[in-house]
Amino acid sequence: MPDFITLPDLALRSMGGSVVAASDESFAEKESLIRPGRPGFQAETFGSKGQVYDGWETRRRRSPGHDWAVVRLGVPGVIRGVVVDTAWFKGNYPPHASVEAAAVEGHPAPDELAAAEWTEIVPRSELKGDAEHRFAVTAPGRFTHVRLNIFPDGGVARLRVHGEARPDLSMWDGLGLDLAALANGGLVTACSDEFYSAPNNVIAPGLARHQAEGWETARRRDGGNDWLVIRLAGRGVIRLAEIDTTNLLFNAPGAVALTGLDGDREVELLPRTRLQPDTPHRFRLGHHDPVTHVRVDIYPDGGLARVRLHGHLAAAGSW
Repeated sequence: MPDFITLPDLALRSMGGSVVAASDESFAEKESLIRPGRPGFQAETFGSKGQVYDGWETRRRRSPGHDWAVVRLGVPGVIRGVVVDTAWFKGNYPPHASVEAAAVEGHPAPDELAAAEWTEIVPRSELKGDAEHRFAVTAPGRFTHVRLNIFPDGGVARLRVHGEARPDLSMWDGLGLDLAALANGGLVTACSDEFYSAPNNVIAPGLARHQAEGWETARRRDGGNDWLVIRLAGRGVIRLAEIDTTNLLFNAPGAVALTGLDGDREVELLPRTRLQPDTPHRFRLGHHDPVTHVRVDIYPDGGLARVRLHGHLAAAGSW
C-alpha cells in the first residue's frame, strides 16, 4: 500500500465535504477544517474574538468533557489515513485528539449522526503545537462521516481524511457517468512523473482554476513520453473522452492517446491525437469493449487540467 498521503482527501470542501456540527466554534469557525490548501496566518491580526486563525478553535473549557467536530465526507470511502494539522496553533492547541468514523446513508441531520454507531479509527493520541500529525488507519469498511475529538479544547487548522472513494453507484444504473471521476470512485494508480502537481488532480471535481490544480510533469529530455493510469469507478464502456488543457498555455502536451486495459488485454480508445493549449477537447470513442483501467499517454510531456471518461458501467455497482 503506498503512503496514504498520496490518496485523495475525501473530506475536502472541494470534494463536497462539510463540517455539519461542532461542540463549539467561539474563536474560529469549524468550516476551516476542510478548506483546501495550507493554513495561512498573519501575526497581530485581531478581530472581535481575538487573533484571527485559519482553522477551528474552541473556547477555554471550564467544564468536564471535550470538544468535537463532525465532518461529512465529500465522497464515502475506505479511510487509509488521517492528518490532524495544528499549524499556527502554538499556545492554544489541544494536547490530545482522537478520530471516529461512521457509515450513515442518506442525508442525516446532526442529531441522527449523534445517535449513530461510531468506530474509533485513531485512538486518543498526543498532539504538538504548530505541527502536522499523520495517523495510518487500518479499520476496515466504508465510512460516510468522521468525528474529530479534541481533549479538552483548543485549535486545529486542518483535518485531512485520505482514502479510496467508494460511492453508491446504484443510482446511476441505466444512466451514463464519468467513469474516471474521483467522486465516482476513480483513482490514478500509476504515473510517470508528478514533478509539479499530483496526477489525481486531473479527475478531481469541478474545473481547474489555475495550472497547479491540474497535473503537470517536468520537461523530458530523453525522447520518451509521460503517462498515467486511471482505475475506473467500475468495469465499463467509455463513449466520450474529455481532455482539458485549460490554463496550460505554454506547457500543454502536443498530443494525447488513450488505451483501455482489461486484464492482459489492451484496447486502443483514442489514437495519438493533436492537442491545443488552453482548450477543452472532446472526442467520441468508437470502441465498445468494457475496460477497467485507462492509460493516458501525453506527448512528450506537459500538463492536463482534467480528464473525463464518460460511459456506462458494464455491471451494476463498483469495485
